[in-house]
Amino acid sequence: MIHITLPDGSQREFPGPVTVAEVAASIGAGLAKAALGGKVNGKLVDTSFRMEADSSLAIVTAKDADGLELIRHSTAHLLAYAVKELFPEAQVTIGPVIENGFYYDFSYKRPFTPEDLVAIEKKMGELAAKDEPVVRRVLPRDEAVAYFKSLGENYKAEIIGSIPSNEDVSLYREGNFEDLCRGPHVPSTGKLKFFKLMKVAGAYWRGDHRNEMLQRVYGTAWATKDELQQYLTRLEEAEKRDHRKLGRELDLFHLDEHSPGTVFWHPKGWVLWQEVEQYMRRVYRENGYQEVKGPQILDKTLWEKTGHWDKYRENMFVTESEKRDYALKPMNCPGHILIYKQGIKSYRELPLRYGEFGNCHRNEPTGGLHGIMRVRGFTQDDGHIFCTEEMIQSEVQAFTTLLQRVYKDFGFTNIIYKLSTRPEKRIGTEESWDRAEAALAAGLKASGCEFEYLPGEGAFYGPKIEYTLKDALGRPWQCGTIQVDPNLPERLDAEFVGEDGARHRPIMLHRAIVGSLERFIGILIEESAGALPTWLAPVQVAVLNITDSQADYAKNVAKTLQNQGLRVDLDLRNEKITYKIREHSLQKLPYLAVIGDKEMAAGSVAVRARGGKDLGVMSVEAFAALVQADIANKSANG
Repeated sequence: MIHITLPDGSQREFPGPVTVAEVAASIGAGLAKAALGGKVNGKLVDTSFRMEADSSLAIVTAKDADGLELIRHSTAHLLAYAVKELFPEAQVTIGPVIENGFYYDFSYKRPFTPEDLVAIEKKMGELAAKDEPVVRRVLPRDEAVAYFKSLGENYKAEIIGSIPSNEDVSLYREGNFEDLCRGPHVPSTGKLKFFKLMKVAGAYWRGDHRNEMLQRVYGTAWATKDELQQYLTRLEEAEKRDHRKLGRELDLFHLDEHSPGTVFWHPKGWVLWQEVEQYMRRVYRENGYQEVKGPQILDKTLWEKTGHWDKYRENMFVTESEKRDYALKPMNCPGHILIYKQGIKSYRELPLRYGEFGNCHRNEPTGGLHGIMRVRGFTQDDGHIFCTEEMIQSEVQAFTTLLQRVYKDFGFTNIIYKLSTRPEKRIGTEESWDRAEAALAAGLKASGCEFEYLPGEGAFYGPKIEYTLKDALGRPWQCGTIQVDPNLPERLDAEFVGEDGARHRPIMLHRAIVGSLERFIGILIEESAGALPTWLAPVQVAVLNITDSQADYAKNVAKTLQNQGLRVDLDLRNEKITYKIREHSLQKLPYLAVIGDKEMAAGSVAVRARGGKDLGVMSVEAFAALVQADIANKSANG
């Protein structure tokens, strides 16, 4: 007898080997119909998988995360099946699952067009409607190579040829299409109902620009129609909020091929930048940080001492002068240690907190660049805390509380906390890792944070906390971090004199709140859809006259508001007031102050808030106070 243990602890007995599908059928017809796969002893398998001995089993359906993985994986194969039906000369290569969907790369004589995508998606629907079974078989490697060569699928043959010769490979067939795959897959194509092809892009075979350019077709797949529609709606909203599009429309910045991966900030964008930087500068000043500034270029020998030259060289921009090799700094930490080492430090000076708006450069691949979110030149709100091991917990607690306040001021209250613990390859004693991990956890708990552990995800020299914020669309952005590092102080010989008069190594805590200012500003733009809160808006008020007769009064109003510290745009153009209002509204300004003869006579302004809200007529002083209160509250103003 074979005993199958289910997730609720109950057991079922079978006289001999039994498949996942047969166990599901024994439980009920509904589950048998819904089953997409199974988890046998923790491993995801097909419903056809046969259990030869006592096993634990969880039936996987579309309601499970693993079920969604199976759907997306199988839909990628359905895409390849449809392409081969419509374009028999196309060769299939690879088709993995990615976040929210999948892609498949094809070799074809021409690029696929939008019309091709429509036809392929239609064919996928037709093939899914046939509800053809998905059947697995296993072949020896060399036999599989010969089989795919006979089909003219040279890319598949090349992939299989890289597998050790003594291994077997698994193939999955649905209808007329058979593909190399480790699986598992859904039991039949009829399980694939809710999908959409999104776009086509170029991709080099094996990621090498010397190889052929392939056609990469992206798609998305979901368990239900509602989930698919919700995802497409989120994409539409995300497109409206795209920081690259809004950056152009609001005249904030532009990107230029003369300097790929760096940002050209326009006057309005630089105002936004300065508001973020000056806010963070005040945070530094009010929380015990001393601001420092290190050089951009540092000698190769320093990067060799830190280990970056060996491990990070390909991502560094290097230069040479007078037969000496230098690198543009990709991070600020070595420079902060060199500043720390100037003069003897006492235990009484610790914790010592340095902060820098350090401009860094990393040689990111062109294909990985994305607007101002992923760039080659960026500025970090970088900080390093030099402390003792006993101070780690209190510093983490203080930093976490500070980060929460900063994020709240920028409009983010949904924060995810993750603690990455010791990796397999690491330095230091088990006891030091125990203490460091415990200190980070205690600091989070003392700040009232619920967090999850990421086992093995820490750096080789110390554990870290990642702080991830969620935006209005529910998208996660990992911005903040604090990381324990005894390694760099050791490598660069940093010391302090202890209470015992002996020399000791400090612990270095790497920490950032917003991280890259470029990336964080991109997040702010998308979070607000360009309608930035008043305190961050490059222009906070536009003063608009109706006719030329109010021009002088409008100038005085604008001057009064500017004297109150507000950022004001004075629009005296000879245009209809409706045109002016519409144009400034499209620029998403927080407030418009409209002036006609009545307002001029009364010494007042007619106020409109963003979103077309009519706030009525008020004195200039009352209006200035209203805007100042809005700035002080850091409210979103609609």
